[in-house]
Amino acid sequence: MRVKLSAGMAVAALLLAGCSASNHLTAGGQGVRFVEQQPGSECTLLGNASGEQSNWFSGPQGEEGGSMRGAANALRNQAAAMGGNVLYGVSSPTQNMLSSFVPTASKMVGQVWKCPQ
Repeated sequence: MRVKLSAGMAVAALLLAGCSASNHLTAGGQGVRFVEQQPGSECTLLGNASGEQSNWFSGPQGEEGGSMRGAANALRNQAAAMGGNVLYGVSSPTQNMLSSFVPTASKMVGQVWKCPQ
């Protein structure tokens, strides 16, 4: 009986740890920056990207400033994977009154651009 209980607790702990892990920036993602002004004609629009971080187990605040940071990291990582280095027009469609009380997933979307360094 004790072995079953211990094994069950170990599996539950691993599942919780896996679900609450935040998105970490990759080396490429570190080279992607957010801008407020639309990039100029020297830049190329590559498309749209999105990043998401679950809040279900970590709550709306989560680690390191909340899951919005995890969503931003995921967005930067995806932009880098697309070959971009600039994100413009980034918004958070999931941030609303409900997300202040219920641990919903945080999501960020934006345009990916490739600009000269």
